[in-house]
Amino acid sequence: MTLTLRAIERLRLVNMKIAFVGKGGSGKTTLSSLFIRHLAATGAPVVAIDADINQHLGAALGLEEATAAALPAMGERLPVIKDYLRGSNQRIASVETMIKTTPPGEGSRLLRLNENNPVYDACARPVELDGGTVRLMVTGPFTEADLGVACYHSKTGAVELCLNHLVDGRSEYAVVDMTAGSDSFASGLFTRFDITFLVAEPTRKGVSVYRQYKEYARDFGVVLKVVGNKVQGQDDIDFLRAEVGDDLLVTVGHSDWVRAMEKGRPPRFELLEDSNRRALRTLQTAADATYELRDWERYTHQMVHFHLKNAGSWGNAKTGADLAAQVDPGFVLGEGLVATA
Repeated sequence: MTLTLRAIERLRLVNMKIAFVGKGGSGKTTLSSLFIRHLAATGAPVVAIDADINQHLGAALGLEEATAAALPAMGERLPVIKDYLRGSNQRIASVETMIKTTPPGEGSRLLRLNENNPVYDACARPVELDGGTVRLMVTGPFTEADLGVACYHSKTGAVELCLNHLVDGRSEYAVVDMTAGSDSFASGLFTRFDITFLVAEPTRKGVSVYRQYKEYARDFGVVLKVVGNKVQGQDDIDFLRAEVGDDLLVTVGHSDWVRAMEKGRPPRFELLEDSNRRALRTLQTAADATYELRDWERYTHQMVHFHLKNAGSWGNAKTGADLAAQVDPGFVLGEGLVATA
């Protein structure tokens, strides 16, 4: 099915895209996996994406190491992703001229969370949780073959391309476990989310990534909230509050449930500590509140901004094409869309 921008009744489609970021070892993968489990337990459609160079989300969701390692890598299936998303978009001359920032336009195929399509067939696998089922996608690890010839941002480009073409409704969630630190600023990926949860420990190193993220995201309308992790008492809470102010959303302390999960023996999710269940509900409330904040024109403008930036700096030279011509000036993602065969 192809989705094009042309007149029908104004159909509002709202993305709920959520990122978890933080320095290595902050616990962002653990917290993102808990949040994914929480959402699944509510019955909401969830697509979980592991975009970290260290691929641990599958294991955090309960997969055996061998099963997690065998998940299909999005970066290795870019031709399938591009071919499907390109659709009948006449502005894209070929799959070879699509880059990670190529924006959708008239004739492009868009992705929905709760559907079957060739991209999910190639890249997503269902993960059964005790509270429901989620689709899991992974960028794939940085391999020995990549050394000296590629960077990890080329792999996360598959994630960026998919998020640029994703439309999902209220109470549908795409949750992305991002690469550690501020590496996501090497592309426009950090602007693709309705809300970003930055996981920070109550230490100077723990809040350093917050300061970087806050500064870099300042001009892009990024909704950023801090989740204090490994908090042991009021002194830790006071420290985080002094460092990040009102951006501190909630704090999480020790969890016997998480300790058991990390040993490969997770209890039923309903047995997670009440304090941590309340913290996860707070995260969901904050994410849901962004529903009314989406500025579709700004979101589309940011796609175009980073596409033109990438086209001029390396994309045109690499593809031998003028990639600025891929921009459909009349296209605004999320409104006025009609489905056609």
